[in-house]
Order: sequence, then structure tokens, then C-alpha cells
Amino acid sequence: MSGPVIAILALGGTIAASPAQPGHAATMDLDANDLVRALPALATVAEIRAESFLRIGSAELSFAAMSALAARIQNAAAEGADGVVVTQGTDTLEETAFLLDRLVQTDIPVVVTGAMRNAGHPGADGLANLLSAVRVAASPVARGVGTLVVMNDEVHLARFVRKGHATSTATFDSPQLGAVGWVAEGRVRIPLVPRHRARRFDVPGGVAFPQVALVKLSLGDSPRLIELIDTDTFAGAVVETYGAGHVSERALEALGNLADRMPTVFASRTGVGEVHTATCDFGGSELRLLERGLIPSVALDGLKARLLLALLLAVGAGQQEIRAEFEAAAE
Repeated sequence: MSGPVIAILALGGTIAASPAQPGHAATMDLDANDLVRALPALATVAEIRAESFLRIGSAELSFAAMSALAARIQNAAAEGADGVVVTQGTDTLEETAFLLDRLVQTDIPVVVTGAMRNAGHPGADGLANLLSAVRVAASPVARGVGTLVVMNDEVHLARFVRKGHATSTATFDSPQLGAVGWVAEGRVRIPLVPRHRARRFDVPGGVAFPQVALVKLSLGDSPRLIELIDTDTFAGAVVETYGAGHVSERALEALGNLADRMPTVFASRTGVGEVHTATCDFGGSELRLLERGLIPSVALDGLKARLLLALLLAVGAGQQEIRAEFEAAAE
């Protein structure tokens, strides 16, 4: 058929899983061509180029794998693809989508999708999600918007999407913003688009992404875990604080010392909303964190703050540039 060319890059995950026999646990046996063969309707949407890039669970994905995938997406664009769909496991999908949004240099649509129910389950959602994802990737309205996540016929921006439920097919949402679009009767609607693209990072090949620690504070916990974050292993840290940026006084000294050793960002452990910078003044308030040199994540949750800090450190960003980039991520 004549029409858009869509590259499907399969990484594995539940969408690639099926039980060998009814009643058995699913194994990751389906490759990209298997998915395409199971969905003849794809041929009515676009010319499909299927490739099994990896076949692993999403917990095994890494910064290096995402950097290589971003390069492959750029090559696919150079080879004539009008859009790319990435299929993968959902456990880290919000993180990989965020990284692709920041690493992919091309403006062709990049759509990430997966499944919550494997092919052996009644109501398996993988093929429906794949069809909607290809429709979005083939749509001109998705061009230049940044990496998108398409699940359950909803379109989400990588910057805001998160997995909010362990098993529901409606697990992905964007609490700060909501879905920016949807798919209905084969039509793609994206009425809400960002005012600008987030900064994209050109990380030179061979550069190792630095490790960034992620710590969540909890009632009555000890500062010992914070104290154990060492500069031999980690180049930066993100701490998920209470509420809008509050910590216990017992943790404050450890966090200040950590910020003396490495760039340290504070986010809210709620995962939704901005951390404050000028509202409360008490022993463990955001003012004390700022005085000790911690950097506010602004509106990014801990998972995505960790990824952005790693990207910034990989390109040698200093304290002021890091602060500015977190502020820009909320706009």
C-alpha cells in the first residue's frame, strides 16, 4: 500500500508474552513479526517495518539500551520511516519513554506502547494498543510533539505519564495534565500539545551514564541510608521528600552533607504537584533544603527527576544549569 511507513521496534515485555499451553505462565516468545502477523489491520494503516530490537523484560533495560534505541530510531527516520512504535514491558515504560523524549533528535512521531495482559488472557490488550499506537505514529498531528505513550486508546506525553496501577489496563495516566489525545474509530485526536519541545540531549557515543541514587523518605526512618550514598558509586542523588518538600530534622543534616558531595535534587514522594521553594519556614522545610544546596525538581516526580539529573550529569552540567533545566521541565 502507499502511505506512511512505520517502524515497529520490539523490546519484549508482556505484549510479547504468551503461554505455551492454556493455564501455564506466559513466556516472552513473540517477536516483532509475530505481533504484526497477528494484527492484519496494521496493513490498512501503514507500511510496516518490524524489527526485534531486544527481547527482555523492561526491568532489564538500561541507559545504554535506551541510548542505542534512540540511535536506531534516528536511523529508521533516515531510512524513510514516517514514525516509530516501540513495544516493551510496562514496568519501566514511563522511564524509557521519558529518556527517548530527551534522546531522540528526529521530529517524526515516536510512540511507546505495551500490554497489561498477555496474549493468553481473556481481554488481552496488546494488539489493540499496538494498532492504536501505529495509528498515532502514522498521524501528522503527532509529529514534533515529542515521545508519546499510547495505551488504552489514550495519548500521553512522556514527560507526565506514569504507571499508576499494578494490573489495570487503564494503568497509565498523567495526573498533572491528563491525556493529551485519544484514538476513536481509527481517528487520532491530539488537541493538546506542549508549547515547546523539551530539551534534547546529544550524549556522545561511549559516554557512560552516571549512576544517580533515588531515596524515598518515610515516617521514622534513619538518615543512615542517605549517609551511605558514596561518590565512588553515585554522581548525583534524588530524594523523595514528604509533601511539597519537607524532611525531618534528623534527615536534614545528612541531606545537606550529601548535597556538599554531589548534586542532590528533592522531589515530592506523592509524585504529583510542584515542590515548594518559599512557603514554609521550620526545621525540615524546603527553605532549609535550599539553604543546604539541594535543587528542587519543581514538577517532576522522583523517577523522572533521576533520569533528567543523569542526562544532565552525562553532558557535564553544573549546578545552575541543572536548576534551570528542572525549572524548564515544568513549562
